[in-house]
Amino acid sequence: MLEIIRAGGWVMWPILACSVLAMAIVCERWWSLRPKRVIPPHLVAQVWSLYRKNQLDAAALRRLQTSSPLGAVLAAGLANYRYGREVMKEAIEDAGRQATHELERFLNSLGTIASIAPLLGLLGTVLGMIKVFATITSVGVGDPKVLAGGIAEALITTAAGLVVAIPALIFHRYFEARVDELVLKMENEALRFVEIMHSEAPAQASEEGP
Repeated sequence: MLEIIRAGGWVMWPILACSVLAMAIVCERWWSLRPKRVIPPHLVAQVWSLYRKNQLDAAALRRLQTSSPLGAVLAAGLANYRYGREVMKEAIEDAGRQATHELERFLNSLGTIASIAPLLGLLGTVLGMIKVFATITSVGVGDPKVLAGGIAEALITTAAGLVVAIPALIFHRYFEARVDELVLKMENEALRFVEIMHSEAPAQASEEGP
């Protein structure tokens, strides 16, 4: 492996750094974008149960806000519940945008790696071919071994750039699709929560009335 890196020239080092960074981002996003972490099952029902029991104090809201992205969205809505349905929806939408930004963290970096890795490979190819032509100019084409270094550098860097770029692009598209799916589910859960809150409030008021 080290011999291949050396044969590819100095361009192999930034390509190798891109591969390590891409692997770290993929592992981190794979862990962070788990559906159960973003949208815990039955969270809306649990929050509604706490609300009915008057157990949603400031400390409970803080715990809810830090528990998950959906929890942060619901906490924003609960904090503005007394201002009415529309204000509650606006607060949820604002919190949803922040949660979406958090879910998309590092995806731009992964997309950048997918874009620049082939360019680095192309740069290595150009440098390798320059070395080949410089060798041909100085010693001719009589000895193939003299040309092998430049040709190897050109081919190795091209292959290395593609090996890094192709998986990075695949995972970038995959995580983008997962984020879109999670955001849609999160919006549906939040809107369902708003409807539950405001449909039950009149019923509670009539029960408590004369």
